[in-house]
Amino acid sequence: MHRLRDAEHTPPLHNPGKMATLGHTFPFYVGRKPIFPMDTTLAVIVAIFVTALVTFIIILPGIRGKMRLFWLLRVVTSLFIGAVILAVNFSSEWFVGQVSTNTSYKAFSSKWISADVGLQVGLGGVNITLTGTPVQQLNETINYNEKFTWRLGENYAEEYTKALEKGLPDPVLYLAEKFTPNSPCGLHGQYRLAGHYTSAMLWVAFLCWLLANVMLCMPVLVYGGHMVLATGVFQLLGLLFFSTATSLTSPCALRLGTATLHTHHGPAFWLTLTTGLLCMLLGLAMAVAHKVQPQRLKAFFNQSTGEDPALEWNPEEGGLLSPRYRSTAESPEPQDIPLSEAYSEACCKEEHHREPDCAL
Repeated sequence: MHRLRDAEHTPPLHNPGKMATLGHTFPFYVGRKPIFPMDTTLAVIVAIFVTALVTFIIILPGIRGKMRLFWLLRVVTSLFIGAVILAVNFSSEWFVGQVSTNTSYKAFSSKWISADVGLQVGLGGVNITLTGTPVQQLNETINYNEKFTWRLGENYAEEYTKALEKGLPDPVLYLAEKFTPNSPCGLHGQYRLAGHYTSAMLWVAFLCWLLANVMLCMPVLVYGGHMVLATGVFQLLGLLFFSTATSLTSPCALRLGTATLHTHHGPAFWLTLTTGLLCMLLGLAMAVAHKVQPQRLKAFFNQSTGEDPALEWNPEEGGLLSPRYRSTAESPEPQDIPLSEAYSEACCKEEHHREPDCAL
């Protein structure tokens, strides 16, 4: 009966009596989506890399001696870098903010609630959360998690219109409206541009990471180190694009009831910065080790080193395409092979016939 009385004050967009009968939420919101504790895309990425790590740990006892520790360090570091590059590309925590406030709940209602409002801005859209404190207020469970995207093929304005039709709570609609293309804040073009170029740089960094793994499994360690260095460079370039694009306009005030929501760089930004610096450090260290201690570098990557370094393959001289020549000591001694009498006579006749030509 409480939902029916509240629904009488709503505009006749839907049949409130029918929706109350179906158990829908006041005033005309057609039920909340089930909330998964983690973004499904990030869950898939984490599951893939964790599976790869567990598989390697299972086969790790088959590696003997010091190489077991070297393999562990290399695989864990490589999987960490690759997982971070992919995860932050789909993360919604590049810019984050949260505030506890007292604010209006729904349109056409004077009811106020006490809630925590969160905003997460990613490369492909925004994620807005609304959690009541306590969760049960106004005979409802106030726990919303709504996502609005602007990636290629997605229409942010259309998603916002659908949110209006569903009757989402006022704080969610207020924050979502700030990122619409027609908003005077200009946040849509600002963050969409930043997300587009940052995502492109991260995809290039991921390709460099793949090439680095391939090259480090071959006798071209110096080029593998260069690709690790390039992986870090492209990550830092992505951060530069994101920081530059998001600072083009002055920040827009986000007032929610009695409080103001302030945003700052989120975990995805700092994790990308850390991983980029780590890749640059590893790339530079490999370049220095290749010049100073190339044999130890090969030993760390489980590549055989001969007794004479001058006889080993040199990656800068062609790597796999350069043959390894044997020394004089290793070359077999010439042997006299006896020939048959018939073959010897044929050779003598042939030489006898060729003598006049040689004289000419």
